[in-house]
Amino acid sequence: MAERAPLRVAFANIPRRLWAGGHNYQRNLFVALNRYCPGTIVPVLFAGPADDPDEITSLADIPAVEVVRSPAFARARWGLLGPIAFGLDRQALAEFRARNVDMVFESARFFGWRLPYPAIAWFPDFQHRLLPQLFSKSAYWRREIGFRVQIASRRHIMLSSASALADFRTFYPGVANGVSVVRFATEPPSSLLATNPSDVIAQYGLPQRYFYLPNQFWRHKNHQLVIEALDLLMRRGLDIVVAASGSMQDLRDPAFFESAMRQVKARGLERNFRHLGMIPLDHVYALLRASIALINPSECEGWSTTVEEAKSFGVPMILSDLAVHREQTGGKARYFGTRDLEVLAGHMAEVMQTAGPMTVRDLLPNVDRRVKGFVADFVRLARDVMQAPGAC
Repeated sequence: MAERAPLRVAFANIPRRLWAGGHNYQRNLFVALNRYCPGTIVPVLFAGPADDPDEITSLADIPAVEVVRSPAFARARWGLLGPIAFGLDRQALAEFRARNVDMVFESARFFGWRLPYPAIAWFPDFQHRLLPQLFSKSAYWRREIGFRVQIASRRHIMLSSASALADFRTFYPGVANGVSVVRFATEPPSSLLATNPSDVIAQYGLPQRYFYLPNQFWRHKNHQLVIEALDLLMRRGLDIVVAASGSMQDLRDPAFFESAMRQVKARGLERNFRHLGMIPLDHVYALLRASIALINPSECEGWSTTVEEAKSFGVPMILSDLAVHREQTGGKARYFGTRDLEVLAGHMAEVMQTAGPMTVRDLLPNVDRRVKGFVADFVRLARDVMQAPGAC
């Protein structure tokens, strides 16, 4: 039997500074495809001229990944008006044709209802429907219209959790699109695990026992509750440090980071809440592996990248009590309500008081099994969509 030719799948680059979770998702997918399913899918990554050259180089270095830089993928020209009005992003289509693409993966980007390729639309979560108060009217409708036009254009919808599937059925009942749940798993490459965690801890002036919160500084990520918990614990005589890293830019609320850090200063928590900014990925993994626990206080997640990475190393977790967090961890974490200051503070105190000396964790032996399952599901979905009736 003749071997199948690899599918050439188009991906639009996701800058890490704008959405670290999406950037890491694609990077991990590309690495896992090459490692566990070589020759099945060739990721063709389309990036804009202004996208970070170091990030693009690191993606281009992944075997089998092809990178194309083009003005057609400049973020300044992203929008819904053209693809909706004319049915097609003609500049992007020209690039797809030039690179012999077979199918398109849409994430936060719509290429038009007349796109002559099979397409998978990834809906990471339904934050705008679950937390509408965090969106301006224009931001809410931009996101909502984007989802609706992808549904109306008969995209196959990919979700990352059963929790997201339940939300999808609630918010968009009766749709006839194909819908699949593909739960992702992560296996960081060895090159990102070579950095000595002790050196990184010393570089940032952290104590040997600290909690890690690697979420971007967006309002729904709920850093404020952690700051309040640190304040409560300090008043109870517990000196606890939380190291936070991630982007400080929330396009929906540009003043949020500065406002939160003013609260840190007003409460005298500069030593306790350490925001490190956007740090290199090898530093992220070093701090995660040596932390006494990961904290994710988010009010909304689709399938948390930070939780998945903590699972890969067996890092203890203190998580907001979201259905997706329980699904993702199988109940093997400490949970707290997104407004439950006392329970969060109690969990932090308990972990701090029972933690032993600094431990640097390695990848767990079951990680490759989980990642193989993720990649197999993704490849199966891509092939099914390619062969679906009406596929080009």
